[in-house]
Amino acid sequence: MLKFKKLLTIIACVAISLSAQAKLTVFAAASMTNVLEEIKKEYLKQKPNEEIIFSFASSSVLAKQIKQGAPADIFISADQKWMDFLAEANAIDSNSRVDLVGNKLVIIAPKESKIKEFDVTKTDWQNKLSDKNSFLAVGDPNHVPAGKYAKAALTYLKQWDDVKDKLAPAKNVRAALALVELGESPLGIVYATDAAASEKVKVVSIFPDGSHPPVEYPAAIVKNHDNENSREFIKFLKTEPAKRIFTTFGFINK
Repeated sequence: MLKFKKLLTIIACVAISLSAQAKLTVFAAASMTNVLEEIKKEYLKQKPNEEIIFSFASSSVLAKQIKQGAPADIFISADQKWMDFLAEANAIDSNSRVDLVGNKLVIIAPKESKIKEFDVTKTDWQNKLSDKNSFLAVGDPNHVPAGKYAKAALTYLKQWDDVKDKLAPAKNVRAALALVELGESPLGIVYATDAAASEKVKVVSIFPDGSHPPVEYPAAIVKNHDNENSREFIKFLKTEPAKRIFTTFGFINK
């Protein structure tokens, strides 16, 4: 009987421990993979009982999943459009919406490539795509934010029509990065932070400011998921410790 009571006590303690652990699900743009994993480590030092689960993908894919009822608590987008998409669908708590950081758009090449730095405003760089099997890796311009920024920049530079048939569209910016890392594409357009996160690529050109809409990362709490845990994590993303981590990974703090 004593052993049975002891067993019940253990079971009760485990149940209390599990109930005390708060679970938070964050849907975030693929380009935030590395930095958010690092921020999570810092956050859990303060909130050891918190469990944070990330789902990284293209902002468009995540936004559509959230609209369809996917169980996300927080959404972090790589552009304003897909956050606007959810706001219009009344799928986020608009009062919680905040702009976190910014980013730069760059052109990359494999680390060992003979391609040297060039000025993207001049068209001669397109000669590097002259081979019939050479394609420019980029997030799908039809829905991936990085791809949309790339299309906007190339259109502004009056180069879009010259390269649009030489694209290797990827499902998200990290997939575009992978194509260049593997040498499948001689060049790719990604965010500066993606380039910095890889030891297999180098930056060969940077798109000038004003050639595309500012790269911004808004965050918001998903509708009906406004609770203390969600609010605390959003709040932490704007603290000095989080800002330092964002800066370390190459993001531009707002």
